[in-house]
Amino acid sequence: MSQSIAAHPDRLLPADPGTRNIARSLLERVQDLPIISPHGHVDAAVIEQDIPFPDPAALLVSPDHYVTRLIHSSGVPLDSLLGPLEAAQRAAQDSRSVWREFCTAWPLFEGTASGYWLRTQFHDVFGLEREISAETADASYDAISAKLREPGFRPRQLFKDFNIEVLATTDDPLADLASHAAISADPTFHGRIVPTFRPDAYLNIAHPGWSANVDRLIGEAGEGACGYAGYLRALENRRRYFVQHGAVSADHGVRTPSTVKLDAGEAAKLFDRARSGHTTPGDREQFEAHMLYEMARMSVDDGLVMTLHPGSFRNHHAPTFAAFGPDTGHDIPVAVSYTEALRPLLQDFGTAPDFHLVLFTLDETVFSRELAPLAGFYPSVYLGAPWWFLDAPDAMLRFRSAVTETAGFSRSSGFIDDTRAFCSIPARHDASRRIEASFLARLVAEHRVSEDRAHELIVDVVDSAPRRVFKL
Repeated sequence: MSQSIAAHPDRLLPADPGTRNIARSLLERVQDLPIISPHGHVDAAVIEQDIPFPDPAALLVSPDHYVTRLIHSSGVPLDSLLGPLEAAQRAAQDSRSVWREFCTAWPLFEGTASGYWLRTQFHDVFGLEREISAETADASYDAISAKLREPGFRPRQLFKDFNIEVLATTDDPLADLASHAAISADPTFHGRIVPTFRPDAYLNIAHPGWSANVDRLIGEAGEGACGYAGYLRALENRRRYFVQHGAVSADHGVRTPSTVKLDAGEAAKLFDRARSGHTTPGDREQFEAHMLYEMARMSVDDGLVMTLHPGSFRNHHAPTFAAFGPDTGHDIPVAVSYTEALRPLLQDFGTAPDFHLVLFTLDETVFSRELAPLAGFYPSVYLGAPWWFLDAPDAMLRFRSAVTETAGFSRSSGFIDDTRAFCSIPARHDASRRIEASFLARLVAEHRVSEDRAHELIVDVVDSAPRRVFKL
């Protein structure tokens, strides 16, 4: 007989019985609060059109690079998990065989954040009772498939069941945001789906589609202006369009957080050289750093919260990128420095009224050395929650321990799930709430914070902080 897959009710809470009791009380205080998700990658059209979820493998395995990368590291070829790059061939992939590969590899996920989220989903969302294994692969596939066919198991109903109040998407600057508009106009939908302005492919001149993107941008939003002036005007116009459609933030996935302030003439020359295809690597770095500065200037003007996600070496394995494309598990964290890199931006905007800059990192060595001190001085700077490789229980505890003594609780963003996996959202937020309860319980047990104050702090961290930081 296989084991139950149900997670323990005290999961992630402290081992010490007395501290655990305090954590239980704190968790109970926030367990039923609505989910505020101000940064993620769920497609708004999925919610608007209430699109049925695909089969178990296409929903839970193939699109999840957390899952496929670990299975691949054990020697399983990616083509048995993803299928070829071509969409028609990918659609023909045998879903059940992919699921069997995943179930056989399930023991690899013990102790990982992915294993935690999946286990919680399997039990709480899909109603599985038996442990995942090679022996239960077909039975679990059939059980999840049956759940996916239920009339009520659709995105809109789950949005309600998951108690989601706000869900942010991530969108191309030229997106028409039609799904967002339709949701906002629908009186039967209770909740907010807000777009996020993501201009990376229009700012990074090393991006293969940069020149074509800029042509479209200026043509559609430049108001007849051309060159660098038209480029800036088009970006400003599209940001305003996003604000009009409910956006609260602009997100920037950059290699480094470097910023530089160029005069308009120098920036225009760089832009023109890039348009002609005659730039050096140094030109590319300087232009991207200048445009990050310009994005901060625009955020000061239009009020969009600026979030910064640097520090990933994208597409590290060229053969995998060529065969399967991006976001297939071989993006690797690199070291990042913030203090000097952000100084030009912070000199001009760090104390600007109502400017919010949320800094994320994949390099946890900067938690206490750079990020907490920056957030502990600049009114504009907030600490982004542990992200990607760091959104795991122990890393979240390390983050809270590293930054709180310098920046306190008020300078953090609240939890960010950063996910495309809609069904994992409640599991991710539940994990964060348990970690916050555990950390605060230790402070109470050590008589560093009163229990009454801890109850106030956990509500602030879970609910008030994301509303405050993202102006919700």
